[in-house]
Amino acid sequence: MTNNKVQANRSYMVPLITITLLFFMCGFITCMNDILIPYLKQLFNLTFFQSMLVQFCFFGAYFVGSLIYFLISMTQGDPIDKVGYKKGILFGIYLAAFGCVLFYPAASLGSYALFLGALFILGLGFTVLQITANAYVSLLGPEDSASSRLNLTQAFNAFGTTIAPVLGGHLIFELFSAPDGSFSAATTEIPYLIFAGILLSVALLISRVKLPDFQVKGEEIVKGYGALKYNHLKFGVLAMFCYVGGEVAVGSFIISFLERPQVMNLSEVVSKNYLSLYWGGAMIGRFLGAISLNHSISQGNKAIYMLGAAIAVFLVIFGIVDLTFAQVNFFLAFIAFNFIAFFIGKSAPARTLSIFAGINVLLLISAMLNNGELAMYSILGIGIFNSIMFSNIYTLAISGLGKYTSQGSSLVVMAILGGAIVPIFQGYLADQFGVQHSFVIPMLCYMAILIFGAYCTKYLGHVERGTDSKLRH
Repeated sequence: MTNNKVQANRSYMVPLITITLLFFMCGFITCMNDILIPYLKQLFNLTFFQSMLVQFCFFGAYFVGSLIYFLISMTQGDPIDKVGYKKGILFGIYLAAFGCVLFYPAASLGSYALFLGALFILGLGFTVLQITANAYVSLLGPEDSASSRLNLTQAFNAFGTTIAPVLGGHLIFELFSAPDGSFSAATTEIPYLIFAGILLSVALLISRVKLPDFQVKGEEIVKGYGALKYNHLKFGVLAMFCYVGGEVAVGSFIISFLERPQVMNLSEVVSKNYLSLYWGGAMIGRFLGAISLNHSISQGNKAIYMLGAAIAVFLVIFGIVDLTFAQVNFFLAFIAFNFIAFFIGKSAPARTLSIFAGINVLLLISAMLNNGELAMYSILGIGIFNSIMFSNIYTLAISGLGKYTSQGSSLVVMAILGGAIVPIFQGYLADQFGVQHSFVIPMLCYMAILIFGAYCTKYLGHVERGTDSKLRH
C-alpha cells in the first residue's frame, strides 16, 4: 500500500513541476498590469479611475470566461470532463499568447481601447488556465493536502509576480523606452511578443509531457447546477471575489501611494522595487504555507523547513530588488510575524485564513492612519499575509464537490472578477478623497474573508470526512 502511494506521488511529480512552470508565467504576466497602470496613465493622461480600466478589462475577462464555462457545463456537460485537463490547459495558453500578440497592433496604433482589448483576451486565456490548472493540481494527490500543493504552485506564481515589477519595469521604463526617457506606446511591443513566445514554448513542453487523466467517463458526465447546492462553495465565491479584489487593488496603488510626499515621495523607478517586496512577501508566505499545511511533515520538521525556506526566499528577493539591506530589513519582522501566525493557525487552512485576513485588516487601518515609513511598511506587509489566501479559499470552496469539482472551480474562478471591480471603486475613491483614504475598500474585503474563514473553521471537518450535509441548503 505504501509502495503504491510512493509510486503515485512520483508519477504526479513531473506534471506538478510542469504546471508550476505555467503558474510562474501567469504570475509574471498578471503582475505586469501593475507596471502598465502608471505607464498608460502617463502616456494617455488618464485619471485613476480610467487607469483602473486595465484591471477591469483583464479581471473582468475572468468573469465573462467563467460564466460562459459555467453555462456550457449546465447545458452541455462539463467541458473539461469531455476534452480533458491537458487540452483545456493548452487552449488557455494559446489564447493567452494571442492576447500578448495583440499588444503589438495596440502599441503601433497608440490606442488605449486596443490595449484594453488585448488585456481582455489575455485575461480570457488565463481564465481557462485557472479553471483547469488549479483544479488539476488539487486532484494530483490526497484532498487533505490539496492546500499544501496549491500553495506550492502558487508560490512560484508569486515568484513571477515578484520579479515582474523589477524585470518588467526595466523593460518598459528603461530598456525599451525612448532615449530621452519619455514613454511611447511602442515601448510595450517587444516585451509582450517575448511573453507570447515564452507561453508558446511552455505549451510545447506541456504537449510533450504525459499528464494523468482525470476525465469523467461519458455516462457519469453531469449537467445542471449541482455545485450551487453547497453553501461553502457559494461563500467561497464571495471570499475569492474579495481576496482578488483586495490584493489587486492594493498592488495597483502601491506605486502611486509611495509617490505621495506624505508617504515616501519616491519615483516610479524606485517604487517598482518596493512593489516587488509586496509580491515577494506572497511568495515567502506560500512556500511557508506549502510546508505548514502539509500533514505528512512532523511539527518539529515543519519549523526547521519553514525557517530554512523563509531565509532562502528572502535572500532570493533581496538579490532581485535594487534596494539596500537597510531598505528591506524591516521585512524580516513581517517574516517572523508570519511564521508565528502559521503556528497559531495550527496547519488548519480555514483557521489560518481567518488569522491572516484579520492581520491585513489591521495593516490597512495602519496605512490609512499613518504617514512615512510606517504607512509604507503597513502596505507592503499585506503581501506576505495574502500569501495563502488564494490557495486556501480555492481548496476550501471546492472541498467535497466530487463530480461537481470542475463546475465549482469555474464559479470560484468567476469570482476573480473582484480584481476588476474592487480597483475601480478604489480608483473612484482615490480621485475623490485621495489614495490613502481609498484603502478602506480592500479593508472591507479582508473583513469578509475573515468571516469566511471562521465559517469554514466550524464546518470544514464535515467536508474532510465526506459528511458534507451541513454544507448544503
